[in-house]
Amino acid sequence: MAGHSQFKNIMHRKGAQDKKRAKIFTKIIREIIIATKSGLPDPASNPRLRAAILAARVQNMPRDKIENAIKRGSGETNTDNYDEIRYEGYGAGGVAVIVDALTDNRNRTASDVRAAFSKYAGNLGESGSVSFMFDRVGQIRYPLKSASEDAMLEAAIDAGADDCASDENEHLVSCAMEAFHEVSAALEQKFGDATSAKLAWIPKISTPIDEDQARSLFKLIDVLEDNDDVQEVTCNFEISDEIMEKLSAA
Repeated sequence: MAGHSQFKNIMHRKGAQDKKRAKIFTKIIREIIIATKSGLPDPASNPRLRAAILAARVQNMPRDKIENAIKRGSGETNTDNYDEIRYEGYGAGGVAVIVDALTDNRNRTASDVRAAFSKYAGNLGESGSVSFMFDRVGQIRYPLKSASEDAMLEAAIDAGADDCASDENEHLVSCAMEAFHEVSAALEQKFGDATSAKLAWIPKISTPIDEDQARSLFKLIDVLEDNDDVQEVTCNFEISDEIMEKLSAA
C-alpha cells in the first residue's frame, strides 16, 4: 500500500471556484485578525501576522482587505472576538483527525463539528485524544527555483531547521515549533518571501483505510473544511494510489 506523503494530506476539492475563494478569504482574514490581536499590528515585529499576510498574498487577496483585517484586529474599526479551539477525534477506519478552528461562537462551532463527525462515521473525542499521534512542527515552503537543493538544505540547517525535502515543485523546510520564527526569518532574509510558512501537525503513524472508509472520511473532511469557523483539518490516513485514483475519477 502506497501511503500519502507525510507532509501532504490528499483532500477532495468541490464547489464553484468563487465560493471556495470567498471561504479561503474568510479563513485568512480571521487568522490576520487574531494574529494582530496576539501581537503587534506590524508584521515586521509579529511573525504570526507576517505568515498570515503571506498566505493572503499567495491567494491574491486585495491589499485593502488585508489592511482592513489588521485594523479590525487592532481594534481600530471593529471589536472582533475570535477564540482558537482545537477539536480531536476519529474518522472512518479509526483515522485520527485534528480540527483547528477560529470562532466567535463556541457553541455553534462545537455543534457543527460534532454533527459532522457523527454523520460520517466518526467520533469526536476529548482534548488530547489524538494529538499525541502527531508532532507539531514548523513548515516553510519555497518554490524550486528559489535555490538549488543543496543550497536550500545548507541554508535551512544553518538557520536551525531539522530537515529540507525537495521535489520537482518545491523545497519544504521543517523545524521544531520553538525554532519556527527564527528559521522562517533567516530563510526570508536569504531567499525572500516563502510560498507558505506555518505550524503544522505531522502524523507519527499512519492508518490504512479502504475505499468505503476513504469515501466517508473525505466527506467528513469536505464538510469540516466548508465550515467558515474551521481553519485547518489534519488526518493521519494512508490510502493506496489505486483507490485514490478511483475516488478522484468519480
